[in-house]
Amino acid sequence: MTTWEPVIGLEVHAELATRTKLFCACPTEFGAEPNTLVCPRCLGMPGTLPVLNKQALEFAIRAGLAFDCQIAEHIVFERKNYFYPDLSKGYQISQLSQAVATGGQVNIVTDDGNEKQIHITQIQLEEEAGKSIHGGATIREATFTLEDFNRCGIPLIEIISEPEMHSVEEAKAYLEKLKTVLLYIGVSDCKMEEGSLRCDVNISLR
Repeated sequence: MTTWEPVIGLEVHAELATRTKLFCACPTEFGAEPNTLVCPRCLGMPGTLPVLNKQALEFAIRAGLAFDCQIAEHIVFERKNYFYPDLSKGYQISQLSQAVATGGQVNIVTDDGNEKQIHITQIQLEEEAGKSIHGGATIREATFTLEDFNRCGIPLIEIISEPEMHSVEEAKAYLEKLKTVLLYIGVSDCKMEEGSLRCDVNISLR
């Protein structure tokens, strides 16, 4: 009988606990009336130019230092082009080639007491998209979709791990350790029920 081993990497998105958005002065308040915390800059209107939130950059650097990353002396923001209705600009301002922090690691202990080091590929600073609100009991049954752009432009960090986890227990321990550290250093409130901490899971079998 063939035994398959899972190979798991996580992309963790943590909204930063700043009072204003990444490239404009709009508030980051959760739960406000739809489309009341927006401006021409975070909506990407022609002629508007982004201005980087200094505190967001400092929080991203703090997270990098907490995970023993190399902090870049020079960073680059790039446009990630894709068309989603909740992305008013048609692109997301993100990082890839020269992110704020690279390398680093997270030391975990699984439920069975095993210790392991999970390496970080990079930590990149980027902006949130908006939120789609579907009119129906399920997305399949929705007859219309509304867009709330309040979340557009809220700063977040994406923490990308190396694919070094091989069980659900290791992935769980890694995510819990990340959350604990981010809360301790004060860069994110990590409220998963509000979407301020989310995770994309990449799984291969070998």
